[in-house]
Amino acid sequence: MGAQDSRTTDSVQLDSVPVDEELVLVFDFGSQTAQLIARRVREQNVFCQLVRHDLSAERVKELNPKGIIFSGGPASVYGPNSPQPDPAIFDLDIPMLGICYGMQVLCRYLGSDVIPGDSREYGRTSCRIHEPDDFFAKLPAEMTVWMSHGDQVDNLNSQFISLAATSTCPFAAVKHRQRPLYGLQFHPEVTHTQLGGQLLSNFVRKICGCKGTWRISSLIDREITSIRERVGSSRVICGLSGGVDSSVVAALLYRAIGPQLSCIFVDNGLLRKGESDSVRKQFQDHFQTDLHVVDASELFLTELAGVNDPQKKRKIIGKTFIDVFRKEAESIEDARFLAQGTLYPDVIESGANADGPAETIKAHHNVGGLPEELGFELIEPLRDLFKDEVRKMGLELGLPEQLIWRHPFPGPGLAVRCLGDITPERLKILREADAILLDELSKAGWYRKVQQAFAVILPVQTVGVMGDGRTYEQVIAIRAVTTDDFMTADWSQLPHELLQSISTRITNSVRGVNRVVYDISSKPPSTIEWE
Repeated sequence: MGAQDSRTTDSVQLDSVPVDEELVLVFDFGSQTAQLIARRVREQNVFCQLVRHDLSAERVKELNPKGIIFSGGPASVYGPNSPQPDPAIFDLDIPMLGICYGMQVLCRYLGSDVIPGDSREYGRTSCRIHEPDDFFAKLPAEMTVWMSHGDQVDNLNSQFISLAATSTCPFAAVKHRQRPLYGLQFHPEVTHTQLGGQLLSNFVRKICGCKGTWRISSLIDREITSIRERVGSSRVICGLSGGVDSSVVAALLYRAIGPQLSCIFVDNGLLRKGESDSVRKQFQDHFQTDLHVVDASELFLTELAGVNDPQKKRKIIGKTFIDVFRKEAESIEDARFLAQGTLYPDVIESGANADGPAETIKAHHNVGGLPEELGFELIEPLRDLFKDEVRKMGLELGLPEQLIWRHPFPGPGLAVRCLGDITPERLKILREADAILLDELSKAGWYRKVQQAFAVILPVQTVGVMGDGRTYEQVIAIRAVTTDDFMTADWSQLPHELLQSISTRITNSVRGVNRVVYDISSKPPSTIEWE
């Protein structure tokens, strides 16, 4: 049996599953895209939750799901400590879909072999469907899929038939002959798989028989009820940043408990141009509750002076934030709870499941640690949601579209976009360049077409010529990505004329910059942020 997965038990409250909702369970075997599978199912208006990989068959029967999906994972199914499900799961009369590692678990349990492949497949590849059925309804005979595997099924058991293949994988998709059991060696949940959403829709709708009746509004009602029952008459503190996530949390809490909410906004000196004034105005316009503003910019910049390592930057910002936040929180009477706008990508990428099968990507200063440090009980109503679902919730709660569609901003702020030394001078250059980028995108009608765009100041200087003189000045990198979920992303193919306009305006208007470059890497293999 594999290691215990603390993330899925912490992030999923199975007792809260509504009995009147269609339910699909995703068993998490440690895949970095496990929650993305759940998100794709929710796109079909079917309630879906991520659960630990060894959830008992008895508990599954109690939950009575319409379907089960096994996620991928980094382990080898034949390894001595590989995560495995409760074997009794396979005796339940429930449709099942195994993805990558999940397919290998499914096929191996039912008698097929899993071996190291002759060649590892990673990235896009062509997949040909040779046995179409309801699972491949509305799909072409050949499509592009995303592979990420070293092992693969070999010597397919006679209980299964092959539905599709790639040039190196003869069993890219399989089906059990009698039972509603399916396997995919590729990942339909990522956007790199052409029509992967249709595949999951076919499984949920045609194989599992779901009708799709779940809505974000029902989640709001449940969260409000849960918050009221848990909080009682106590006060809740919300860390307000002015971004989409914290604003939606504040709006949800305000609807649930009204005047029992206090918000703290910490100006760490690492905000975008005009950010502090914007947060104050936004709060005054949309919330009628207690706001505490703390200007700690000088303290943060002093602590970060001379620090170049990105992880050290994050840790310093996290510690300083806790110190400042704690001091202000202590002035708020009757406060027992702390609310955070943590989303699931924050949790999985910060390694919050360190004891489980998934792997850590980065540290994140506002995930974990804060409740213990401050002595509050934690409320994270968005913890199982992706950005698009949070935006839908915000619109349902009446927040303005201008706020809802604002691009994400990292918790550590400009510190992770100011590569190298963080100084007031370099931050000023970065703020001005970033403001120009966002303004040019807005004027060209591209702000809503990309999901995140920002400037990065690099820790190098380059030779340039301005007027008749030689310059040796800063380099600004521009990053713009297109994504549905922020777990995977493609670089945005901005028009050349727009890129030229952005570059020209930055080099002409921002003193100290003589070169602008454009980042054309996708996630994976890169991350969206540079640090």
